[in-house]
Amino acid sequence: MIFKIFWILRGLLYKLFFGRYGFLSYIGKPVYIGNFKRIFIGTRVRIFPGARIEVADQRSSIVFEDNISIGQSLHIISGGEQELRIGKNTTFSANVFVTNIDHNYNEINKHILEQPLEHAKTQIGENCFIGYGVVIQAGTVLGKQCIVGANAVVRGHFPDYSVIVGIPAKIVKRYDIDTLQWRKTDSKGNFINEV
Repeated sequence: MIFKIFWILRGLLYKLFFGRYGFLSYIGKPVYIGNFKRIFIGTRVRIFPGARIEVADQRSSIVFEDNISIGQSLHIISGGEQELRIGKNTTFSANVFVTNIDHNYNEINKHILEQPLEHAKTQIGENCFIGYGVVIQAGTVLGKQCIVGANAVVRGHFPDYSVIVGIPAKIVKRYDIDTLQWRKTDSKGNFINEV
């Protein structure tokens, strides 16, 4: 518990550099933070050690809303004219990767790192749970209160109250607001009538 006091003190120093750094937030010793002024951290954001938080240019940003808890070894990167946003009250397990950047690989005889990057809106809704080892790819939009199972590779748009698992990730369950129960779905999120 005493180590968190050092993290809070580090946070007070970081407050001078970030675009925003909210009250009661802390960051364990990071691996790398790139482009501080384009990173906005809300109130009570807790980021455990080993984070790599990168904003690739001056046009993009990363926004952590309030009351977010992030396990160790997060890697998050934003680029282009895109804001990558993490909704309030969200929890990340360890070893999660989130991006709004893809490598273009259209030119067959050209090294992939020499080809232009592509950018797509990536957003995680409020009150989501992101399991251990999840990869959230560019162009992913999670609605509120989504649950993403461990080691899922996620790309696409997913509605509120979805349980998402697998490689590639698919919806397996959603909360039915009419019956007030979690119900099984097909891979597109349509409820399955159970016998």
